[in-house]
Amino acid sequence: MRRLRDLADRTPAGRERYVDLLRALAITMVAIGHWGVTVIGRDAAGRPTGHSALGDLRWAYPLTWVAQVMPIFFLVGGYANAASLTRLRARGGDAASWLLDRSARLVRPTSTLLLVLTAAAAAARLRGVDDTQVREVFWFATIPLWFLVAYLAVVVLTPPMYALHRRFGLAVPLVLVALVGLGDLGRLTGPEELSYGNYLFGWLAIHQLGFAWHDTRAAPPAAGPTPPPSAESDAAGPSAPDHPGLRRRRLPTSRRAGLVFLAGGLAALLLLTGPGPWPVAMLHVPGERLDNASPPSLALLAVATAQLGLVLLLRGPAGRLLRRTGPWQLVIGVNLVVLTIFLWHLTAAILLIGLLDATGTLPTPAAGSGAWWAWRVPWLLLLTVVLAVLVAIFGPVEARSGRHRTRRTGPGGTTARAALTVAGYIAVVVALLINSATPERAPEPLGTPVPALLAYLAGAGVLRLLRSGWGTRG
Repeated sequence: MRRLRDLADRTPAGRERYVDLLRALAITMVAIGHWGVTVIGRDAAGRPTGHSALGDLRWAYPLTWVAQVMPIFFLVGGYANAASLTRLRARGGDAASWLLDRSARLVRPTSTLLLVLTAAAAAARLRGVDDTQVREVFWFATIPLWFLVAYLAVVVLTPPMYALHRRFGLAVPLVLVALVGLGDLGRLTGPEELSYGNYLFGWLAIHQLGFAWHDTRAAPPAAGPTPPPSAESDAAGPSAPDHPGLRRRRLPTSRRAGLVFLAGGLAALLLLTGPGPWPVAMLHVPGERLDNASPPSLALLAVATAQLGLVLLLRGPAGRLLRRTGPWQLVIGVNLVVLTIFLWHLTAAILLIGLLDATGTLPTPAAGSGAWWAWRVPWLLLLTVVLAVLVAIFGPVEARSGRHRTRRTGPGGTTARAALTVAGYIAVVVALLINSATPERAPEPLGTPVPALLAYLAGAGVLRLLRSGWGTRG
């Protein structure tokens, strides 16, 4: 508590605290959403299994327009990345230093998760657990890595995409939306390969809107104490002004603009999911041919537009709330471990299911039944306790990462270091992508393909060496 009070006291006056609140709320809603729709059953051998209840709760599909909060996460990520990049450049840093700082915050907690899960998988294999069972548990625990792949990709592309933003402004997300529309056409009429780019274009479009939002608050760096190390450290603080000669249309952020975004997004969403071809649900529904989030569709971008409107409408009341010490300390506390919460929340479910099954107290009511609904409250409370234990154990890795700053390069080392930084990031992204794309029941004795694990360790190792100052003398 003393550290939270200290961080709250050192918060600069110009910090956009609302960004931190949105990030904390988004990740909290992801965890609660995944937990809330979980249905536990048993397979033919009597082992516990799990699946989503959405296939049995069609009436709940419109609720996913609010529950699908990944657009919010990418929106605030764009804001935070633009702010941290401009602040670092104002202090004389370069894009490679910025990427390395981001890797400390993003890759370290991810490495912890993968190493712990791999060790657990190896131990289970040594005890005679079938390889497909090992992979099935590992796959479920690493579902959050699917979205982390997309976020890491937009992070490594932030320097060039921010340069495009400074040159063309809101034209960039409009072009990306058009590319998503082309991908949607390919998914509906063929060839389906046209839609593969949507995994990147969709999230990039929302990320670019975060850049535009940051523009509306851009100001010269404020002198004074360092901002608290929340999810992006100094990312949400004030930043350097745009170049005086730069001209582009800024994102409107008035209450009227919020209403327009909300109404326009909802209208487009109703057209795309009513007479249009896209499903109403914005989350994965077992058995559905199309998925709005995998890859992102125009319907998901319509949800993102409506959510942007809602974000703008709630900005004033939220800002007043966050000027109070108590709520702001709570937001800081969540942001210190926000990635840990995201990465470990499904592992918490696995541990609780295993514990209840081992003690013979695991309920398996049918989805939508009275017993299933009654079980939601104790289920969520127990999961919160388990996750709190995991965060207490592994959260310090993330919290310490937020205080990391990369050592400056020496003369002649910039180009090579930048190339190695990008290569390290690419290795990490490709490794996580391979893991997510590997079938759920593939026979993997370590839970994940060995080439993916080796590629990840190589990429993360290179980034770690570069952060420590290795290779900075040319």
